[in-house]
Amino acid sequence: MNISKILVPIGVIAFVAGAWVQYQWAGVAIATGAVVMWILLHFTRMVTVMSRAANRPVGHVASAVMLNVKLQKGVNLMHVIALTKSLGERLSEENAQPELFKWTDSGDSFVICTFKDGKLKSWEMTRPAQEDAEENIATTPITPAAS
Repeated sequence: MNISKILVPIGVIAFVAGAWVQYQWAGVAIATGAVVMWILLHFTRMVTVMSRAANRPVGHVASAVMLNVKLQKGVNLMHVIALTKSLGERLSEENAQPELFKWTDSGDSFVICTFKDGKLKSWEMTRPAQEDAEENIATTPITPAAS
């Protein structure tokens, strides 16, 4: 069970109760206003991230390599969507744990992220095989530079 689902409401109630003890109704009004502002800030961030992601193709990222470098264990799905500016392509079943999402770049490299309870647990980056480039390098003769 997610402990923050319990601690956040208890913290809000304690904050409002403390404001009541110190300043009566004026304190309750200020504390309630602060809590509403905090909720609105989170809501505004979520709407901004989702509106940016809505304008991009699902599962596409500019660079899978850069995404791989920027990912950190424990961040939530909204943070990863903000990094990629795109919704991930769902690979797991709906409402199944863990959740798997995939982001692919234009070079066919992709990152598969595993989320458990909304938090990033692991990720794996895969690059396409570079057989053509390796064959060209192997067949190109190396000539010494003329002096």
